[in-house]
Amino acid sequence: MVTTQDALARTVREHAGRLAAALVSLLGDFSAAEDLVQDAVEAALKHWPVEGVPERPDAWLFTVARRRGLDVLRREATYRAKLAQVQWPVPPEPDDRLRLLFTCCHPALSREAQVALTLRVVCGLTTAQIAAAFLVPEATVAQRITRAKRKIAEAGIPYRVPRDEELPARLNQVLTVVYLMFNEGYLSSSGGQAHRRDLVDDAEWLASLLAGLMPEEPEVAGLLALIRLHRARGAARFSPDGRLVLLKDQDRRLWDHEAIDAAIRLLTRTARRHHAPGPYQLQAAIAACHAEAPNWEETDWPQIVVLYDMLLALAPSAVTRLHRAIAVRHARGPEEAMAEVEKLGEALDRYALYHATRAELLRELGRTEEARAAGRRALELTGNPAQQALLEERLLS
Repeated sequence: MVTTQDALARTVREHAGRLAAALVSLLGDFSAAEDLVQDAVEAALKHWPVEGVPERPDAWLFTVARRRGLDVLRREATYRAKLAQVQWPVPPEPDDRLRLLFTCCHPALSREAQVALTLRVVCGLTTAQIAAAFLVPEATVAQRITRAKRKIAEAGIPYRVPRDEELPARLNQVLTVVYLMFNEGYLSSSGGQAHRRDLVDDAEWLASLLAGLMPEEPEVAGLLALIRLHRARGAARFSPDGRLVLLKDQDRRLWDHEAIDAAIRLLTRTARRHHAPGPYQLQAAIAACHAEAPNWEETDWPQIVVLYDMLLALAPSAVTRLHRAIAVRHARGPEEAMAEVEKLGEALDRYALYHATRAELLRELGRTEEARAAGRRALELTGNPAQQALLEERLLS
């Protein structure tokens, strides 16, 4: 039975970001928009247990947020006029969230602040989820978001898609946000859900809008292909009882092979026009290696290692080095992979996949007790229920 709190949590997950984006687009005030949404959530916590969950919970939240806005801002004639015009659902305007995305990624803000603010306001992620994506404390993320809102207000940063000549200066940050949005939807870091289809849908939609805005930009095409290649495996990623199915165990007959072929064609056309692939193109190429393999045994692991080497040369990171080590495990054996993984302990100590990978390698090398300790550490660090179930199963084996 779905409880009132469950219904509210689901509504907030699915609509809070859109509610805030709709209010920001009209008020031009990030803090006020988020405060209005939070007030509406608090009102729902008070009224829904008594009155029942409304038929349209998203519309209920928006109505309350709008009413509170009128109350709080009644002395501000301009705001009042704007708020009075707002309706829910917001009339469809294809580039509305794209404008908000580029506003958050204004070059006057630091890169970290750009990404954190966009994930919070545009995507509706919680501070905890953003902190998990960056592997930094929640307080750090909260501070970045607060400073970014203040900077936008003080500098009078306009709410619009940049002119053509301004686009390159913001593209990397925009792509980073869409990529992180997709990652959080594809395998959620917290919130009691294994994945969030709404975030995945939004990420693909925004990537396709960017592709229409910048059709000759290879990294936009690379990110769109990457998202579509991963989405194509969606039907095989979870068992009927919600357990995570690892790539090697997935039923490849369930994959959307038409979508895979279309994404690979997009990637191939882009590679023909641009001979120096960027990070998103390389990640898409890695995903294509997996998608093209008829089975797990025929995966081209040596090619994947080469692609990771190219990726590290362009965008070095501890997480990418970890993924490369996983590929090395299958291409060259666990001993070499373990040597690489052990170098990453300090950088990735709070990253669940690091400890889960280390546990698997230790188990393969016969170091059972160390493997169990690493598995327990991985379990402590993940908030994803599907990952938790998998790790618990491994600990019992």
